Amino acid sequence: MATRPMARTDFASPPHGDPPLETETLRARLAATRARTLALAAPLGPEDMAAQAIEEASPTKWHLAHTSWFFETFVLARFLPGYRLFDPAFGYCFNSYYESAGARQPRPRRGLLSQPSLERVMAYRRHVEEALEQLFDSGLAPQSEAARLLELGLQHEQQHQELILSDILALFAANPLRPAYRAAPPRGLCGPPEPLRWIGYAGGIVRIGSDADDHFAFDRDFAFDNETPRHDALIHPFEIADRLVTNAEWLEFIEDGGYGDPAFWLFDGWTTIQREGWEAPAYWERRGGLWLAMTLEGLRPLEPAAPVVHVSFYEADAFARWAGARLPTEFEWETVAQQEPVAGNLLEDGALRPLPPAETFQGHARQLFGDVWEWTGNAYLPYPAYRRPAGAIGEYNAKFMCDQHVLRGGCCATPQSHIRASYRNFLYARQRWLFAGLRLARDVGR
Repeated sequence: MATRPMARTDFASPPHGDPPLETETLRARLAATRARTLALAAPLGPEDMAAQAIEEASPTKWHLAHTSWFFETFVLARFLPGYRLFDPAFGYCFNSYYESAGARQPRPRRGLLSQPSLERVMAYRRHVEEALEQLFDSGLAPQSEAARLLELGLQHEQQHQELILSDILALFAANPLRPAYRAAPPRGLCGPPEPLRWIGYAGGIVRIGSDADDHFAFDRDFAFDNETPRHDALIHPFEIADRLVTNAEWLEFIEDGGYGDPAFWLFDGWTTIQREGWEAPAYWERRGGLWLAMTLEGLRPLEPAAPVVHVSFYEADAFARWAGARLPTEFEWETVAQQEPVAGNLLEDGALRPLPPAETFQGHARQLFGDVWEWTGNAYLPYPAYRRPAGAIGEYNAKFMCDQHVLRGGCCATPQSHIRASYRNFLYARQRWLFAGLRLARDVGR
């Protein structure tokens, strides 16, 4: 089925001379990103890639197809003259939530897509990648709309790389055999956590968010629309913990009856843990008096000094109250993170699990990037003077700005080039299948 040739002509300049360096850099980054997605899926068998454990998760096969559908729908069908859809039915199968793009398979039923086969999905990826090469060869202009949507698609695929790992962990944790995504490398014993220390900040009026001129700027200037516009925020004096909350500290919360005392819980949180029967973070199991946790390396003993992970906003908020503290606001967190380099236990490090701090305390906050997404105390809402992008792309972030909470900092499955101080992730308060944990904060002089 041929798509209608586009009417606009500003996506490219005539193909003559050497392509712009920016364009070739984008081509190389896109190819590397697509290759990494396949590398993350490589340890899995076809059966692993087809199953779906929970409503929030998706099969790996679906992720492989959806990330190709994104490029096909928002870039190739618009900007590559004569592009032919690989299969018109794939729009229904692999659209995620874009109402403007048409009907779709309901999210909780993606695991029922036994067809198309994995082989056909892989052929789809190759078809899209060949067409992307044609688009680059046509003389893609670096600051064109097509180039900016390619950058968005690259960033979108990086998000799905993290989801592949989160979703396969959910699947393997639901399997009674407790299979491992990969074998556990040899490692030494993990000692107790360092004492928690507090770092004070004076507060004041601070600049928050991205100052990118548009939502889809190129390469290092990229920012999602929900990070804009940059604006002033008032912060009162506060202290923030120098590290993340650990497994050892969470065990103290459990042993002190934290899951059984309604005084620590929001009403909706207490209702949720009673209904779901939660007594510990997701994927924790107690066997013979020993706590174990399901990881991408299978069922493993808890590391006391490692950050606690797979907790909901409700649990994070209750723990903070039990500890005599609170969650930081997203503006407090960003103020601290702006002063630190984007470095930490991220996807490139290959640990694929939260780790104890890599450095001893040096007077500044540690573990701000990587390890676990950090719950904040903020609802996910638009910034002042926020403008929703036009068209279907406006559905990417804006329509979720209700009843969700902000997380910051990335996790052990987040690519380093994807995360920054202004990045805003968001989840419903009950959700805990992602690599989410927490850091404590408290007020000063109030």
